[in-house]
Amino acid sequence: MASPRRPVEAAPLRIGALARESGVKLSTLRFYERRKLLLPMDRSESGQRLYGPDAAIRVRFIRRSQELGFTLKEVSAVLALTDRRGTPTRDVARFAEAKVQAIDARIDDLRRMRRAITTLMAEGFCPPDTVCPIQASLGAPAHPAKRKAQAASSTTKARRPAPKARTG
Repeated sequence: MASPRRPVEAAPLRIGALARESGVKLSTLRFYERRKLLLPMDRSESGQRLYGPDAAIRVRFIRRSQELGFTLKEVSAVLALTDRRGTPTRDVARFAEAKVQAIDARIDDLRRMRRAITTLMAEGFCPPDTVCPIQASLGAPAHPAKRKAQAASSTTKARRPAPKARTG
């Protein structure tokens, strides 16, 4: 009878190996460390950073999130959700809900842009005396909630009194 298989533990990665595996520069990993997005699990006897087997996945997640338009603050909040692995706080839950709404709005924009481009490709170029469908698809007014928030912020800015000129 064969003995049960134990999971093979992956050897910790040194920072250079992590950089190669995740496709980023060493300076990027150090920057992520300073921002507390990535922490070494340990240090070697010689003081080199050692990272766990999931560190490359985490680094690629951070990079891909940035490519998709997330700020590092937002990435940090998402990582906080996954790192805690429990019930999220109200602030984190609000952030997550807002981010999902923003993603849905972006998906809607991309779908409109896709439809406009495929229509344009099928019909040919835009006639000179009309608004191009690609511009019209993204040039439409923002969603009502966005418009109210933008209007409120611009109104607040417009109502502020101008600073008084100093004399003397």
